[in-house]
Amino acid sequence: MARADPDLIRADWPAPAGVRAVATTRTGGVSTGNFASLNLGDHVSDEPAAVLRNRARLRDALSLPGDPVWLTQVHGNAVVTLTGTAADSTPRRTADAAITCTPGVVCAVLTADCLPVVFCNRTGTHVAVAHAGWRGLAAGVLEATVNALVAAGAPAGSLLAWLGPAIGPASYEVGTEVRDAFLEADPSAGFAFQANRPDHWLLDLYAVARQRLRRAGVSAISGGDLCTLADPQRFYSHRRDGVTGRQATLIWLT
Repeated sequence: MARADPDLIRADWPAPAGVRAVATTRTGGVSTGNFASLNLGDHVSDEPAAVLRNRARLRDALSLPGDPVWLTQVHGNAVVTLTGTAADSTPRRTADAAITCTPGVVCAVLTADCLPVVFCNRTGTHVAVAHAGWRGLAAGVLEATVNALVAAGAPAGSLLAWLGPAIGPASYEVGTEVRDAFLEADPSAGFAFQANRPDHWLLDLYAVARQRLRRAGVSAISGGDLCTLADPQRFYSHRRDGVTGRQATLIWLT
């Protein structure tokens, strides 16, 4: 039986011509078992050959101008600037966000419940992507990405953001330590936590991201209506499955 083509989510946002932003799902690859089928993560104990084939399928399906620049993500707030040179990926960069103003450079992050956020400016000269789980959000990865874009010449007020697939507010239960980490930095973040049972809270990652982006000067925010945990047919979820694959969110300039 022929395998399905990759099932891709095109960012639904008012980006200018020349900006391409896509999130993958788990459909359309060759991986099996817990990683079925379009696993793009090479750090989750999937067969390396299957991951390479999946990445090739993704590149072909999107007619990418080059291989995505994969990062070593550590749930921090480091941002790298990609220029299209060998330094972009040799050795692999340790960061949780990447920006570029070079056409043909594909910025990418991998997720399986954490929140991916893509950015562009209204004139279509700068793009970025960030990996924002709760640790990254609390550490300021979105603000760091905005600051890097501003430093590169894209004012915060010119930026658009799209929130990709992440664990939703009805599914993401966290402990008091997570809530405390946010409230210590910003007491107003309490609105994003809903008491669920003693010492446990439901966290709305999307709401926290919107709050932090607006405070950083980004008011044009789209997306934020998908849940990775609640849709096992379409998405990988580490919280739901433990050992699982990774989907990708990518952005580039044509």
